[in-house]
Amino acid sequence: MTKENRPKARVAKGFRDIAADEIRGTRQMLAKIQEVYEAYGFEPVEQPFIEYTDALGKFLPDQDRPNAGVFSFQDDDEQWLSLRYDLTAPLARYVAENNQKLPTPYRSYRQGWVFRNEKPGPGRFRQFMQFDADTVGSASPVADAEVCMMAADTMEALGIQRGQYVMKFNNRKLLDGLLDSIGLIGEESAGRRLIVLRALDKFDRFGFSGVEKLLGEGREDESGDFTKGAGLPQRAIDSIRRLLIRIDFGGSLESSNEEMLSQFEQLDFAVNETFAAGIKELRAMSELFASAGYGPDRIRFDTTIVRGLEYYTGPVFECELLMETKDEDGRTVRFGSVGGGGRYDDLVARFTGQQVPATGFSIGVSRLYSALKLAGLAQEAATLAPVVVLVMDKDRQGDYWRMVQQLRASGVRAEMYAGTAGMKAQMKYADKRGAPLVVIQGGDEKAKGEVQVKDLRLGSELASNIASREEYASQRLAQFSVAEADLVSAVKKALAQ
Repeated sequence: MTKENRPKARVAKGFRDIAADEIRGTRQMLAKIQEVYEAYGFEPVEQPFIEYTDALGKFLPDQDRPNAGVFSFQDDDEQWLSLRYDLTAPLARYVAENNQKLPTPYRSYRQGWVFRNEKPGPGRFRQFMQFDADTVGSASPVADAEVCMMAADTMEALGIQRGQYVMKFNNRKLLDGLLDSIGLIGEESAGRRLIVLRALDKFDRFGFSGVEKLLGEGREDESGDFTKGAGLPQRAIDSIRRLLIRIDFGGSLESSNEEMLSQFEQLDFAVNETFAAGIKELRAMSELFASAGYGPDRIRFDTTIVRGLEYYTGPVFECELLMETKDEDGRTVRFGSVGGGGRYDDLVARFTGQQVPATGFSIGVSRLYSALKLAGLAQEAATLAPVVVLVMDKDRQGDYWRMVQQLRASGVRAEMYAGTAGMKAQMKYADKRGAPLVVIQGGDEKAKGEVQVKDLRLGSELASNIASREEYASQRLAQFSVAEADLVSAVKKALAQ
C-alpha cells in the first residue's frame, strides 16, 4: 500500500484497548461477584450482543433514524438490528420468549459488553461491561430489598469496608406522584417527564443548580453544547427541589430509614395516591433491612436517587463508593456510583401484553474495577509472565519444545520463542514479556547434558550496580547451570524465590 492510502492506526472514539493485567484483575473481581450472586441462588444466563431493534424499543425514536442512542444496522432482509444498550432489555425479551419453560420467579445473573452511541467523555465510553442480577416474576418488596442487600454484600466481598460504600434506595412513585400533582400526566407529557428524569439523574454531577437549568429552559456545558430543558414553571421546579434536597436528618447515619421516611409524609403532595404507594413500598423494604441487620450505614433511603431510564416503575437504588483515593498524579478521586437498578414491571409486557413484575441491579464493571485498583484492592499481579525457552539452534527446536512441555506439565507457564531472531533479540523479547526466567541451551550445554537458567528480574537488579559495559559483558548475572533432567525443579525453585 502507498503511504497515501494506508489506514491510520487508531482506536475508535469512545472505545479503548484493554491490557492483560486489567483483564486478569477484572476476571478475579467478576469471580467474587459471581460467588455472592450464586450464594443468593441466582443462576447464570447469557443473551446475544445483537437484538432486533424493535426489541430495544424505548431507546429508539419513532422516526426513521433507529441508531439514536444505539448502534444499528440492517441485515439482508432489511430487518433493523442493534447492539444491545444494556442487559435488561435483552433479558425481558428472553423471559417473554421462554416464559413457559422458566420458573417463577426467575432469578438470574449475566455479564457482558453493552454499547451506547452517545457522546464519549473522560471515563465515559461507548463500550463497557455490566454485571446484572434480576428477579423476574415477583412483585414483593422482598425481591427489591434482597437485591440491595446482595449488592451491599458484594461490595464487602470485594474488600470494600463498611463506611466506604453505601447502597441508596428510593422509589420512582414519589417523583411520579409529584409530577402528577404539577400536571405532567398522560401520554402528551411523556417526553417532558423523561427529560425531568434524566435531569434529576445528573444531580450528583451538577448539583441542584445545574439540574434546575435542565428542568427549566436548558443548560450549556463546558464544550458549548446546549441541552434543551423540560420547560417547567418555577413553582414546579420548587416542588421538585423540596423532594430532591434532603430534609435535615441531623447529619447522622444513626437516623433510621423509617425516621427519614416519616419526614417525607409531611410534604403537601404526600396525599397523592401514587406518592403514598411509594412511601408504603419503601417502608416495607426498610423493615426488611432492619430485620436482616442492614442499617443506614449500609443501605440508606435517599430521594436524590431517581435513575435516568424511563422503564423504572417503583423502587430504584444505587451503590455509591464513599472512599477517596489518589490517581497516578496524586489527585483525589471519588468514584461515586458504581452500580444501580430498580423495579421495571412493564418491560416484559411490551412483548406479552401482560404485566410481569421484575427488579434488578447492574454493576458498572470497568468503573468498579478502576475504583478497586486505585484503592489497592484489585488483584492484578496474581499471574506471572511465562518462562521463555530460547531457541539457540534452529535445527534443535524439538528439544526446546520438549522442555516447554515438561514445564507446562508441571504447572509452570512457559513458551518457546517462536520468532527467527538471534539471542540478543530473544532476550529483549523475554524482557518485554516480563518473563521471570529464560532457559538457554546451546551446543556446549547440550553436549554436557545441562541447561542455563537466567533470572531476568534478579539480573536487572544486579546490572544496576555495574559501572561499565565491559564489566557487564564479563559477567553472567543471575545465571546458573543445572542438569537437563533437573530443569523443572530448578525453575520451580527459582520462581518460588
